[in-house]
Amino acid sequence: MDFINDKRIVLTLDGGGTNFVFSAIQGNREIIRPITYPSHGHNLQRCLETIMKGFKEASQQLDSKPEAISFAFPGPTDYPNGIIGDLENLPGFRGGVALGPMLEETFQVPVFINNDGDLFAYGEAISGFLPMVNQMLHKAGSTRQYKNLIGITLGTGFGAGLVRNNELIIGDNGAAGEIWVVRSKVHPHSFSEECVSIRAVKRVYGEHCPDCASQDLSPKDIFEIATGERSGHQEGARESFRQMGESIGEALASALTLFDGLVVIGGGLANAWPMFLPETIRELNSTIEKLDGRRVGRMEISAYNLEDEAQTQEFIAGKVSRIKVPFSEKTVFYDSLKRTGVGITRLGTSKAVSIGAYAFALNEIDKKNITES
Repeated sequence: MDFINDKRIVLTLDGGGTNFVFSAIQGNREIIRPITYPSHGHNLQRCLETIMKGFKEASQQLDSKPEAISFAFPGPTDYPNGIIGDLENLPGFRGGVALGPMLEETFQVPVFINNDGDLFAYGEAISGFLPMVNQMLHKAGSTRQYKNLIGITLGTGFGAGLVRNNELIIGDNGAAGEIWVVRSKVHPHSFSEECVSIRAVKRVYGEHCPDCASQDLSPKDIFEIATGERSGHQEGARESFRQMGESIGEALASALTLFDGLVVIGGGLANAWPMFLPETIRELNSTIEKLDGRRVGRMEISAYNLEDEAQTQEFIAGKVSRIKVPFSEKTVFYDSLKRTGVGITRLGTSKAVSIGAYAFALNEIDKKNITES
């Protein structure tokens, strides 16, 4: 699937709690100057009027009619039907708002709404991390190729998306990939997002440095303290990212056990990977205890940090041997190493979401055209 040379245009929206940013994508690139308006999230009518105004102004900058509207929007939402539920960061949305049908009626084009974790994963599967890893393997002469990708986003919350063979897995209820609610290992009575988010990093640091609470440090500040670039409670800073890495690892271990593929990480906290990713890999490769006391691998597969050169080379090489075909003189190659690679976004989170929104819309339109032809 390659839409780089596609001439069709898709209108997009980056829907945040504070601002809405409208744009248009053609051939996987932005073709107009983005338009930004306040979201007016507390006032549903003003918010909806702003959304229509933004898309109308974006359309007016185009030389031809857009093929679709496709964008990420917060949940809980009935994504397949475009109905927005009760939102925390846009509290004007209550009781179910038919945003997708409203836009389809206004602009007379198909409208596709997904969450940002899904579209991030889809963008990285189409044009980012997944093809990069496969190209790396092919260049090294390996026959191993990956078709599945888990994309996770780390920021205000803990999101995820699942892509299988260039198809985004949404689920029957539009709720696939809701990794945030996987049980936390660090706090088993709670869910993983409580340990994998901006608030989690700040909370753990504050627990180790109570006197720092008044400083209102950002995760970037805490990362700089952890690396020694800034003064502060270095042990507490490192522990905040260690706990996050451990929690990510446990959540991903459950996800990878059910959905075998590669993992790409994005979101605002992804830049702190040197502090948390080694712990994530350690957790993925850890053991779990049987009732008789013996220990077995947490996963059937081995995890490799693809931001580490030595681990990347081990991942590429695998464990290849030549084995004999029974009752024959023939031999075949056997790679006995079941493995996954974990790495950081190659596109940047925002760009991956935009490309994901663009590709998802065109893919759905193409599938519908094939069905109807």
